[in-house]
Amino acid sequence: MGKGDHTAKQLLDEMLVPPGKAARLTKRPTDTKAGVSDKTDGIEVVGDLLLRLDDLHDRLWAEAKRSVLLVLQGMDSAGKDGAIRKVLTGLNPQGCEVASFKAPSTGELAHDYLWRIHERCPARGRLGVFNRSHYEDVVAAVLVGAATSEQAELRYRQIREFERMLCDEGTTVVKVFLHISKEEQRERLQARIDTPEKRWKFNADDLEARNHWDDYAALYETALTETSTDHAPWYVVPADHKWARDVAIATLLVDVFERLDPKIPEPDPGLDGLRVE
Repeated sequence: MGKGDHTAKQLLDEMLVPPGKAARLTKRPTDTKAGVSDKTDGIEVVGDLLLRLDDLHDRLWAEAKRSVLLVLQGMDSAGKDGAIRKVLTGLNPQGCEVASFKAPSTGELAHDYLWRIHERCPARGRLGVFNRSHYEDVVAAVLVGAATSEQAELRYRQIREFERMLCDEGTTVVKVFLHISKEEQRERLQARIDTPEKRWKFNADDLEARNHWDDYAALYETALTETSTDHAPWYVVPADHKWARDVAIATLLVDVFERLDPKIPEPDPGLDGLRVE
């Protein structure tokens, strides 16, 4: 994988939430370094991985038969935006699409909760990224009292079936939970307040959500445990070190694309000998 003492397989095995097993978030570290020694090493490893990912992504775009959906979830300030910026750098923008999901609008509430999600799933040949996702419609809904535990259980069954359908139709679903410590979140929120040019990122609602840290953690624990499946498993990415987070996600995406092994279409023999004047 690079200079680190981990192989890609070891890293992926450590991050995986085995289907049928508890996610055990409280037992998982938030500050490991993805097998690299420091930030300099991490940036170099990510650069190498992105070169490989760029080639594989171009092949997926050219093949236009399958798609990949990267789902990013995590506490506030866990680094979803940063991961998207770092890991999608240099990829063909025609073959990428990022969807961000906030509280549903009145129009969206007139439909079932998966309606807006399905509409933004990537077309064949594309890499789609969800910055938050359908999991908000369970975790956040339960927290604010908009859904009962019975409704949550039903939705988790529906989500498992929904992701199974996506898989059957040619979309590989890659689910990442960015695992950040409460202290690291405090430091990031404080930095936004203390740095004038970053203050625009600060949202007072983040402090309210922080007051419910334990509740959110318990709800995410349930979500990951209930919906990590063979066809769409969850990976818990330690996110206290941003550069280690990027190594982990890039490693995961390269592994997914390599297993898909997309093929560029055979050249059209009718173009043999053609000369452009």
